[in-house]
Amino acid sequence: QFSMYLCYMLIQRFAKLFFGCLAAVTSGMMYAVYLSTYHERKFWFSSRQELEREITFQGDSAIYYSFYKELLKAPSFERGVYELTHNNKTISLKTINAVQQMTLYPELMASVLYQASGSEEVIEPVYFYIGIVFGLQGIYVTALFVTSWVMSGTWLAGMLTVAWFIINRTDTTRIDYSIPSRENWALPYFACQVAALTGYLKKNLNHSAEKFCYLLVNASTYTFMMMWEYSHYLLFVQAVSLFLLDSFALAQTEKVHEVYRIYLFSLILGYLLQFENSALLVSPLLSLVAALMLSKCLQMNMKKSTFVSRLLKIMYIYLVLTIAVTLNFLLKMFIPHKENEHLLKFIEVKLGLNTTKNFTMNWLLCQESLQAPSQDFFLRLTQSSLLPFYILVLIICLLSVTQVIFRRICGEPLKETVKLEDGRIGERPEIVYHVIHTILLGCLAMCLEGMKYLWTPYVCMLAAFGVCSPELWMTLFKWLRLKAVHPILLALILSMAVPTIIGFSLWKEFFPRIMTELTELQEFYDPDTVELMTWIKRQAPVAAVFAGSPQLMGVIKLCTGWMVSSLPLYNDDDLLNRNENIYQIYSKRSAEDIYKILTSYKANFLVIEDSICNEVGPIRGCRVKDLLDIANGHVVCEEGDNYAYSKYGRFCHEIKMNYSPYVNYFTRVYWNRSYFVYKINTVISFQS
Repeated sequence: QFSMYLCYMLIQRFAKLFFGCLAAVTSGMMYAVYLSTYHERKFWFSSRQELEREITFQGDSAIYYSFYKELLKAPSFERGVYELTHNNKTISLKTINAVQQMTLYPELMASVLYQASGSEEVIEPVYFYIGIVFGLQGIYVTALFVTSWVMSGTWLAGMLTVAWFIINRTDTTRIDYSIPSRENWALPYFACQVAALTGYLKKNLNHSAEKFCYLLVNASTYTFMMMWEYSHYLLFVQAVSLFLLDSFALAQTEKVHEVYRIYLFSLILGYLLQFENSALLVSPLLSLVAALMLSKCLQMNMKKSTFVSRLLKIMYIYLVLTIAVTLNFLLKMFIPHKENEHLLKFIEVKLGLNTTKNFTMNWLLCQESLQAPSQDFFLRLTQSSLLPFYILVLIICLLSVTQVIFRRICGEPLKETVKLEDGRIGERPEIVYHVIHTILLGCLAMCLEGMKYLWTPYVCMLAAFGVCSPELWMTLFKWLRLKAVHPILLALILSMAVPTIIGFSLWKEFFPRIMTELTELQEFYDPDTVELMTWIKRQAPVAAVFAGSPQLMGVIKLCTGWMVSSLPLYNDDDLLNRNENIYQIYSKRSAEDIYKILTSYKANFLVIEDSICNEVGPIRGCRVKDLLDIANGHVVCEEGDNYAYSKYGRFCHEIKMNYSPYVNYFTRVYWNRSYFVYKINTVISFQS
C-alpha cells in the first residue's frame, strides 16, 4: 500500500509539473502570436513595400534596425562587425563604435542567427528580426508565469499573471511603440533571472534544482547586462532588495552572497566585452557589491545571537552604505567617464535641486515617460482589478514580514520549514524579496511614468501569487482568529475560488476587446514620409549629408542609407550638442547663424518638418520652439506672461518666404505637405 501511495504521489507531481509547464509554454507562444497578429493588423505589414515597412520604425528604433540591415549586407560577419565598430558612414565628421555606443549586441545576435540558420531563402530579414523580439516577449510572459507558479505552488497563479499582463499591455510593455528598443530585448532575460532567483532563494530546495537555478541566474544576468546599457541600474535595485533581505537575516546569507558574486562576474565580463565600458566601473551596482563583500569580511562574527550582534546589524547597514558611497565617489574621481553624466544632471533638475535653461535637459523633462504617472494609469489598473488585489497582497505580506523582523530582533529563530497552518508567509525569503523589489520599483514608477514598464509586470505577478496562495489567506485568517470555519479549509477554498472568479470576470469584460483589436483593420500610412524618402533615394547625391530633427534623421538613415548630421541618441555629449545645435532651425536665429551651424557639420541638405515648426503642444513651454527660445534667452516676462522675442523671425517660418537673405544661403529643392527640403548653397552672397 505504501508503494502504491508513493507511486500515486509521483504520478500526481509529474502530472502537475507537466501540465504547468505546458500551460506556461502555451501562454508564451499564444502571446507571441497575439503580438504578431496585432502588429500585422495595425501596419498591414505583409502588404507593404520594404520602404513603407521601414517607416514604421521611428526614432532610435530606426537606427537599431538600420545597423541590422548593414550587418546582413556586409560580405562577411567579421567585416560587418568591423564596419560597425569603426563606423564613419552614419554621422558626418564623426567615427563611432556603434556596437559599444548603441549596445548593438541584439542586432549582432539576430544577424548571426539569420545567416547561420539559412533563413535567407525562407523569410525576409524584417520578419525574422521582429519575430525574434515577439518570441522574446513570449519568453517574458512564460518567465512571469513560472515565477508566480513557483511562489504560489499552483499554475493557476501563472494563468492569472498572464491574463493581467495582456489586459494591461498599455502599461506593461512598450512593444507596441518601439519594437527594437533595448528594453524589449533585455527585459525577457531579466524576467528569466528573477524566476531563477525566486527558485534559488527558496528554502529546502533539492541540490539539482538549486544548481539549475544558480546556473540560470548566472547566464541570464550576464545576457541581460549585455543587452541594455541601463541594465546595471535595474540590477542595482535588485541588489538593494537582496541587501535588505540579508540585513534582516531573512535569507541564507551564503546564497545572497553567491548572487553578489554573479553581479561582480557579470560586471567584469561585461566591461571587457563591451570595449572597456567605463560606465560599468562607476556604476552604483559595483560599488554596492564591493562594499557588501568588504563589510562581510569585517563582520564575520556578526550573526551570533547576542544583543551586541543585533545592535551591530544597524551599524552593518550604515557601514555598507558608507563604504558604497565612498567607493563610488573615488571611482568616479579616478576613472574617466562621460556616458551617464547627463543622467545625474537630469535627476538633480527633476528633484528640484537645480534649475537649467539647457534645451536638452528641459526637452527630456517634458517627455511623457519622464513625468509623474497620470491618473489614467491608476484608473486602468483599478478597472482590471489588478491594483486593488496588489495592494491587498502587499499589505498582508508587509505586515507578516514586519512580524518576522520583530521576532528576529527579539531573538526568535526562523523556522526551517514553514507549514500552511503556521500562517507565516513573511518567513519565506523569496516572498520577502519580491515584496521589497516591487516596493522599490513602485517608488521609481511613482516618479517617472516610463518606469511603469518595469514595475507593472511584477505587480501582475505578485497580485496573482497572493490571491492563489493558501499561505497568504492562512496568514490573514491567523490574525482574524477564525473559529467558525476551519481556517486551512477556507484558505484552500479561497485560493481556488477567488482567482477563478477574477478570471471569469476578466474574460467576460476584456476578452471581447482583445478579439476586437485583432479583427479590427487599422491603417498606418504616411505618404508624405514615403514621398520624401523616395525623392532622397532618386535625387540626392550619394555623398550628401542631411540635417534635421534627430528623429527624422534616424528614419532617413534607415530608409535611404544616406549620411546624417545627428541621431536620436542621448548617451553622448557630442551628439547631444549636435542635436541642440541643429534644432536651432526651429529657433529665432538669423539665416547666417543657421548656415554656419549646418556647414560646420558638412550638411548639404536641410529638412524642415512642418509638424515641429507649427507645433501646437498640449503643454505650453514644452514645444521644441518654446524650449529653444528659453535656451537662447528669447523669452521676455511681462505681467506674469512669457513672450518670445528676437530681432529675427522664426527660421523655419522665414525660410519658406523665399526672400533675402534666406535665398542666398538655401535653395528649396523639394516640398510636400509635411516636409520642406533645402539645398545648402556652397557659393553664397552675403548681401541682405
